[in-house]
Amino acid sequence: MGVTIKLVTAIRELKQFISFPYSLYAGNPFWVPPLRFTEMQTFRWDKNPAFEFCEVKYWLAFKNGKVAGRIAGILNNRYIEAWGKKTVRFGYIEFIDDEQVSGALLKTVENWSKEKGMASLHGPLGFTDLDPEGMLVEGFEEPGTMGAIYNFSYYPVHLEKNGYQKDVDWVEFEVKVPVDINEKLKRLAEVVIRKHHLKVLQIKKSKELLPYAKEIFHVLNESYEGLYGVVPLTEKQIDMYINQYFRLIRHDYISVILDQEDQVAAFGITIPSLAIALRKARGRLLPFGFIHLLRASRKNDTVEMCLIAVRPDLQGKGVNALLMHEFNKIYVRHNILKAETNPELETNNKVQAQWKFFEARQHKRRRCYIKYV
Repeated sequence: MGVTIKLVTAIRELKQFISFPYSLYAGNPFWVPPLRFTEMQTFRWDKNPAFEFCEVKYWLAFKNGKVAGRIAGILNNRYIEAWGKKTVRFGYIEFIDDEQVSGALLKTVENWSKEKGMASLHGPLGFTDLDPEGMLVEGFEEPGTMGAIYNFSYYPVHLEKNGYQKDVDWVEFEVKVPVDINEKLKRLAEVVIRKHHLKVLQIKKSKELLPYAKEIFHVLNESYEGLYGVVPLTEKQIDMYINQYFRLIRHDYISVILDQEDQVAAFGITIPSLAIALRKARGRLLPFGFIHLLRASRKNDTVEMCLIAVRPDLQGKGVNALLMHEFNKIYVRHNILKAETNPELETNNKVQAQWKFFEARQHKRRRCYIKYV
């Protein structure tokens, strides 16, 4: 039988769209299942503030009466305005190892792109830079993380057969945490604090972060501006992320640097790795999924480095070293053995220079593809 492509128009179909990866990767030891309720928050037209400036289509591919693939097309009007490029994003692409299925999905979003007057497609990308992005092209047998895409090794083969080419790559590192404080890094951090009149915010409870939450995201917007595909978050998006995550993150795994006026100068957010716990939970908090997550947050030897940002006026002045020193202290205190960096642009030498103080290996690479239509 041939492949049938169906546009998602109802909640029932959206649930199929969300559920497909859970069956596709069933039993895979490297894929990390996202929480289903956060997926629904992301994809629902009436929940995600990105729909205020994004035109979005979801499609499902069926073969032999079963779901065989999915893809999203995202026309981000703020991206087009900011970057001056008539480009549609494709994302959340999943498919069985069948060239008819992958070809039909890609052709569908390509046709939609042309209908909208666009000149190209690039992806996998999400609604924002905080959504998972980039197709895995190296590291298929490395453990996945909560913050990044995992896909089978046949995915990039299918993309390239359909005429997609590399636009940009991200790389990831596994960083070995020393059992003691790095003295060279400590001395450098002390110099940076004195020279730039900085201080480390002392946080005793997670709620103490809330007064700084919006400012943290504003620093994120400023520091990430100009990176590949980035569009600053709107205030509604910032509110959504604060409500979703800031009451859940562990305050003792976060570092916030303040200037002499008590404004946020830099920050780093890391979390105990939830990858194994999410596999056990299979994307559900109930009835027992939350227990696995609680255990992982309390007892763990691995962390994920989620977000690190330094205010533009302080970049290149050693503040990153100060953040690394603070993380070094946090990780030693919690007996952390390794950290997963999550994706960094391969050209972002400033970020990768952070790992020179530690033993690190580049173990994953992911790619944003582009095709002109």
